[in-house]
Amino acid sequence: MKKGTLIVLAFVLSVVFLFPVAYAAEEVAEVIIMESPVFEKHKKALVPLTHKKHNEEYGIACAECHHVYEDGKNVWKEGDAVQKCSACHSEAKAPKAKKGEPKLTKQEKIKMFYYSAIHENCVACHKAAKKEGKAAPTKCTECHPKKKK
Repeated sequence: MKKGTLIVLAFVLSVVFLFPVAYAAEEVAEVIIMESPVFEKHKKALVPLTHKKHNEEYGIACAECHHVYEDGKNVWKEGDAVQKCSACHSEAKAPKAKKGEPKLTKQEKIKMFYYSAIHENCVACHKAAKKEGKAAPTKCTECHPKKKK
């Protein structure tokens, strides 16, 4: 075999065998359990997020949930690295302001606290969907299944 033919053959074989592996790495789990290391203990049952269903059936774009903000604009695009929410929203839940202390704004809570960020993103979207007449859970127990004892 000629050297050029071997190079072409090696290239074709690498595409045939490596592409599926690379593609599989991009596959997203059907269901993602919304567990976060920022909580010592979860008080409610963990939310099973039907990731694929939200994206494919409900038509929710990736950048509706995944984000990287620069100058107040979400610059995250499909194909960019996905970080866990807790990478940025690294505190568990905002403490209640003590008497005489200033309260954190809603935006400050969302930026810092996992609980606020997740609930603002998910619950706000669910409420908006419900206003449009779509079926979307808006009560705690509709997303957080009863905890098994």
